[in-house]
Amino acid sequence: MTTADLYDIPLTRLDGTPSSLREFAGEVLLIVNVASECGLTPQYRGLEELYEAQRERGLRVLGFPCNQFGAQEPGTSAEIAQFCSRNYGVTFPLFEKIEVNGPQRHPLYRSLIGSGGDITWNFEKFLVDRDGSVLARFAPDVKPEDENLRAKIDSALQS
Repeated sequence: MTTADLYDIPLTRLDGTPSSLREFAGEVLLIVNVASECGLTPQYRGLEELYEAQRERGLRVLGFPCNQFGAQEPGTSAEIAQFCSRNYGVTFPLFEKIEVNGPQRHPLYRSLIGSGGDITWNFEKFLVDRDGSVLARFAPDVKPEDENLRAKIDSALQS
């Protein structure tokens, strides 16, 4: 898939608004499959802090709720939005619930994964450069505060 194709994949915001990554072209993206009832859910706080700290430099954190791992994202879009806002003050863009594995894998995740293996759990992260190329993939237990993750983001922001 070309960069243009990645940016043109149809997406839907949590509020139902049609979208795509095109609106984020030229920015560094940290794309994360998220869930509200997971042991890793407190990463929302770190993701929001990272977004707030690096937003002016061109970082966009994008959350994609997914219910494929232990049914840990059972809520509706409205419930997810309320949970994230109330508990973690999330202001970064959230999108409608999608599937990241299996035959119904969303085209965005088909593109991100490429020939790599399946998503292993909630809060797996993909770092995408300003040109739309995947720079790195981080395991779910890699927290937003991780030095290696932060270094790769910083490097991408300087490019």
